[in-house]
Amino acid sequence: MLAIAAVCLAPFVAALIAYFYWQPQGGANYGELVPAHALIDPPLRRLDQRAFRLSELRGKWILLQLDQADCAAACRAKLYNMRQVRLAQGREMERVERVWLILDEAPLQTLLMREYDGTRMLRAAGSPIVAEFAPAGGVRDHVYLIDPHGNLMLRFPKNADPRRMNKDLGRLLRASRIG
Repeated sequence: MLAIAAVCLAPFVAALIAYFYWQPQGGANYGELVPAHALIDPPLRRLDQRAFRLSELRGKWILLQLDQADCAAACRAKLYNMRQVRLAQGREMERVERVWLILDEAPLQTLLMREYDGTRMLRAAGSPIVAEFAPAGGVRDHVYLIDPHGNLMLRFPKNADPRRMNKDLGRLLRASRIG
Protein backbone atom coordinates (compact mmCIF):
# COMPACT_ATOMS: atom_id res chain seq x y z
CA MET A 1 0.00 0.00 0.00
CA LEU A 2 2.87 2.38 0.84
CA ALA A 3 4.56 1.64 -2.49
CA ILE A 4 1.41 2.59 -4.41
CA ALA A 5 1.09 5.83 -2.42
CA ALA A 6 4.77 6.64 -3.06
CA VAL A 7 4.35 6.10 -6.82
CA CYS A 8 1.27 8.37 -6.88
CA LEU A 9 2.87 11.13 -4.78
CA ALA A 10 6.28 11.10 -6.50
CA PRO A 11 5.22 13.32 -9.47
CA PHE A 12 3.69 15.91 -7.14
CA VAL A 13 6.76 16.02 -4.91
CA ALA A 14 9.04 16.26 -7.95
CA ALA A 15 6.93 19.10 -9.36
CA LEU A 16 7.09 21.04 -6.10
CA ILE A 17 10.86 20.62 -5.87
CA ALA A 18 11.31 21.69 -9.49
CA TYR A 19 9.04 24.69 -9.02
CA PHE A 20 10.77 26.05 -5.95
CA TYR A 21 14.41 25.04 -6.53
CA TRP A 22 15.02 24.61 -10.30
CA GLN A 23 13.62 27.76 -11.80
CA PRO A 24 14.69 28.57 -15.37
CA GLN A 25 17.48 31.13 -15.67
CA GLY A 26 16.38 32.96 -18.82
CA GLY A 27 13.62 33.21 -21.36
CA ALA A 28 13.67 31.72 -24.79
CA ASN A 29 13.52 35.14 -26.45
CA TYR A 30 16.51 37.16 -27.63
CA GLY A 31 14.83 40.56 -27.61
CA GLU A 32 14.00 42.27 -24.36
CA LEU A 33 10.31 42.13 -23.56
CA VAL A 34 9.05 45.57 -22.63
CA PRO A 35 5.79 46.09 -20.77
CA ALA A 36 3.34 46.01 -23.68
CA HIS A 37 1.50 49.27 -24.08
CA ALA A 38 -0.39 50.88 -26.92
CA LEU A 39 1.61 53.53 -28.71
CA ILE A 40 0.18 56.97 -29.18
CA ASP A 41 -0.69 57.67 -32.80
CA PRO A 42 0.38 61.22 -33.68
CA PRO A 43 0.57 62.24 -37.31
CA LEU A 44 3.90 61.58 -38.95
CA ARG A 45 5.04 62.66 -42.42
CA ARG A 46 6.17 60.60 -45.35
CA LEU A 47 9.17 61.83 -47.32
CA ASP A 48 6.80 63.46 -49.83
CA GLN A 49 5.21 65.39 -46.89
CA ARG A 50 1.90 63.47 -46.95
CA ALA A 51 0.46 62.58 -43.56
CA PHE A 52 0.85 59.06 -42.18
CA ARG A 53 -0.14 57.36 -38.94
CA LEU A 54 1.22 54.09 -37.59
CA SER A 55 -2.40 52.99 -37.12
CA GLU A 56 -2.53 52.56 -40.91
CA LEU A 57 -0.35 49.49 -40.38
CA ARG A 58 -2.67 47.86 -37.82
CA GLY A 59 -2.91 44.16 -38.43
CA LYS A 60 0.81 43.89 -39.30
CA TRP A 61 3.86 43.19 -37.18
CA ILE A 62 6.18 46.21 -37.39
CA LEU A 63 9.96 46.22 -37.14
CA LEU A 64 10.81 49.82 -36.30
CA GLN A 65 13.98 51.82 -35.87
CA LEU A 66 14.58 55.46 -35.00
CA ASP A 67 17.62 57.29 -36.34
CA GLN A 68 18.96 60.45 -37.97
CA ALA A 69 18.73 61.03 -41.73
CA ASP A 70 22.51 60.88 -42.21
CA CYS A 71 22.27 57.15 -41.37
CA ALA A 72 25.72 56.14 -40.18
CA ALA A 73 27.01 52.56 -40.24
CA ALA A 74 24.94 51.42 -37.24
CA CYS A 75 21.77 52.82 -38.83
CA ARG A 76 22.49 51.03 -42.11
CA ALA A 77 23.14 47.80 -40.23
CA LYS A 78 19.73 48.05 -38.53
CA LEU A 79 18.02 48.74 -41.88
CA TYR A 80 19.81 45.77 -43.43
CA ASN A 81 18.94 43.48 -40.52
CA MET A 82 15.27 44.50 -40.61
CA ARG A 83 15.13 43.77 -44.35
CA GLN A 84 16.84 40.40 -44.00
CA VAL A 85 14.76 39.33 -41.00
CA ARG A 86 11.58 40.14 -42.92
CA LEU A 87 12.77 38.25 -46.00
CA ALA A 88 13.77 35.25 -43.88
CA GLN A 89 10.12 34.81 -42.83
CA GLY A 90 9.36 33.35 -46.26
CA ARG A 91 5.66 33.18 -47.00
CA GLU A 92 4.94 34.93 -43.69
CA MET A 93 6.90 38.06 -44.68
CA GLU A 94 3.75 39.83 -45.88
CA ARG A 95 2.68 39.99 -42.23
CA VAL A 96 5.72 42.15 -41.37
CA GLU A 97 6.33 45.84 -42.18
CA ARG A 98 9.53 47.83 -41.75
CA VAL A 99 9.44 51.43 -40.51
CA TRP A 100 12.21 53.97 -40.07
CA LEU A 101 11.28 57.00 -37.98
CA ILE A 102 13.66 59.77 -39.05
CA LEU A 103 14.48 62.04 -36.12
CA ASP A 104 15.49 65.16 -38.07
CA GLU A 105 14.63 67.12 -41.21
CA ALA A 106 17.88 66.52 -43.12
CA PRO A 107 17.59 65.11 -46.64
CA LEU A 108 18.10 61.39 -47.25
CA GLN A 109 20.55 59.97 -49.76
CA THR A 110 18.80 58.70 -52.88
CA LEU A 111 20.97 55.58 -52.91
CA LEU A 112 19.89 54.77 -49.35
CA MET A 113 16.20 55.13 -50.25
CA ARG A 114 16.65 52.79 -53.24
CA GLU A 115 18.67 50.24 -51.30
CA TYR A 116 15.98 49.90 -48.63
CA ASP A 117 12.95 50.27 -50.86
CA GLY A 118 9.89 48.93 -49.08
CA THR A 119 10.90 50.43 -45.74
CA ARG A 120 8.46 53.11 -44.72
CA MET A 121 10.59 56.17 -44.07
CA LEU A 122 8.69 58.64 -41.91
CA ARG A 123 9.68 62.00 -40.46
CA ALA A 124 9.21 62.06 -36.69
CA ALA A 125 11.16 65.21 -35.78
CA GLY A 126 9.44 66.79 -32.79
CA SER A 127 6.81 64.07 -32.61
CA PRO A 128 5.71 62.93 -29.14
CA ILE A 129 5.96 59.29 -30.28
CA VAL A 130 9.75 59.39 -29.92
CA ALA A 131 9.40 59.61 -26.12
CA GLU A 132 7.57 56.26 -26.13
CA PHE A 133 10.77 54.48 -27.19
CA ALA A 134 13.23 56.18 -24.82
CA PRO A 135 15.17 53.46 -22.95
CA ALA A 136 18.17 54.26 -20.81
CA GLY A 137 20.55 53.48 -23.70
CA GLY A 138 18.92 55.81 -26.22
CA VAL A 139 16.34 55.32 -28.90
CA ARG A 140 18.84 55.06 -31.75
CA ASP A 141 20.49 51.89 -30.42
CA HIS A 142 17.62 49.44 -30.87
CA VAL A 143 15.19 47.85 -33.28
CA TYR A 144 11.69 47.61 -31.83
CA LEU A 145 8.82 45.24 -32.53
CA ILE A 146 5.21 46.41 -32.50
CA ASP A 147 2.41 43.86 -32.51
CA PRO A 148 -0.61 43.94 -34.88
CA HIS A 149 -2.70 45.74 -32.25
CA GLY A 150 -0.27 48.66 -32.11
CA ASN A 151 1.46 47.69 -28.85
CA LEU A 152 5.18 48.15 -28.35
CA MET A 153 6.30 44.79 -27.00
CA LEU A 154 9.91 43.92 -27.78
CA ARG A 155 13.24 45.72 -28.04
CA PHE A 156 16.24 44.07 -29.68
CA PRO A 157 19.67 44.89 -28.22
CA LYS A 158 22.24 47.22 -29.74
CA ASN A 159 24.09 45.53 -32.62
CA ALA A 160 21.49 42.75 -32.64
CA ASP A 161 22.20 39.36 -34.20
CA PRO A 162 19.80 39.04 -37.18
CA ARG A 163 19.63 35.23 -36.84
CA ARG A 164 18.35 35.54 -33.29
CA MET A 165 15.98 38.37 -34.30
CA ASN A 166 14.66 36.08 -37.03
CA LYS A 167 14.11 33.29 -34.53
CA ASP A 168 12.12 35.58 -32.18
CA LEU A 169 9.96 36.98 -34.97
CA GLY A 170 9.39 33.55 -36.52
CA ARG A 171 8.27 32.20 -33.16
CA LEU A 172 5.82 35.08 -32.74
CA LEU A 173 4.42 34.68 -36.26
CA ARG A 174 3.86 30.95 -35.74
CA ALA A 175 2.15 31.47 -32.38
CA SER A 176 -0.02 34.38 -33.53
CA ARG A 177 -2.89 34.22 -35.96
CA ILE A 178 -3.36 37.98 -35.89
CA GLY A 179 -1.52 40.12 -38.36
